[in-house]
Amino acid sequence: MNKLKTGEFYGKHYQKSAFENLIITDTEYTHKKVDWHYHENPYFTYLLQGKLFEANKKESYYLESGSLLFHNWQDAHYNIKSPEYTRGFHIELNQEWFSNFNIQTSNFEGSIHLKKPIIKILMNQVFIESKINDQYSNLSIENNLIEIFNAIKTDRKKKSKKPIWVNQLKELLIEEKDDYSLKSLSSKLGIHPVHLSREFSKYFGMSLGNYIRLIKLNKAFYLLATNKFSMTEICYQCGFYDQSHFITNFKRIYQTTPLKLLKKISQC
Repeated sequence: MNKLKTGEFYGKHYQKSAFENLIITDTEYTHKKVDWHYHENPYFTYLLQGKLFEANKKESYYLESGSLLFHNWQDAHYNIKSPEYTRGFHIELNQEWFSNFNIQTSNFEGSIHLKKPIIKILMNQVFIESKINDQYSNLSIENNLIEIFNAIKTDRKKKSKKPIWVNQLKELLIEEKDDYSLKSLSSKLGIHPVHLSREFSKYFGMSLGNYIRLIKLNKAFYLLATNKFSMTEICYQCGFYDQSHFITNFKRIYQTTPLKLLKKISQC
């Protein structure tokens, strides 16, 4: 079985940036199938474009644009990509990085499919900083990664205590295209709208409205990063009713407008 050393990923690297104890690559997947392999270090894969099937010894995933995975170092897996253009953003961290911040890799064994919107927002911030890559980027990237691992750890601890409807709702919110109404969601879950409204923040850490807003903004971010869609198309695909509404919400999270951010990451 192939072992990939530090900074090695199958495909064509458009950008490879070395920070303190971590390497970030922006890669086009060029292999139709990559056979069983594992990596020397733990790493994240953020699929920015295309589709990918990935499987390890325990699970398999059908990944679309916007999917985020964390792989621990011992996790052997293989991938099959779709015929379309496929692009992945990788963050590889060595053992010293984990030691410096007292993060135990044993708490994150195997592969983890990360769907929580706030984690993806943090990963988007890492992507932005990797493109800027100035004297403050390393600090910002480290802060965001620490927050991501804290969020993963907290989420995994709470998993066993959650009622069944919580995971059902997570999938519904990801799959729903238009109908995010409290009445519709509670009906599909078989619980009362008042109960859903009251209990939502307890399990999701924010209001239902904010959670849905982050899902839409995450989708908008990876569509923006492709540099293939107009603002009008992004608004339509992400369910914002006009550009003004989209820009206001985007600016609230990223402290800049979509066009300014696109210009910034395109020039780097």
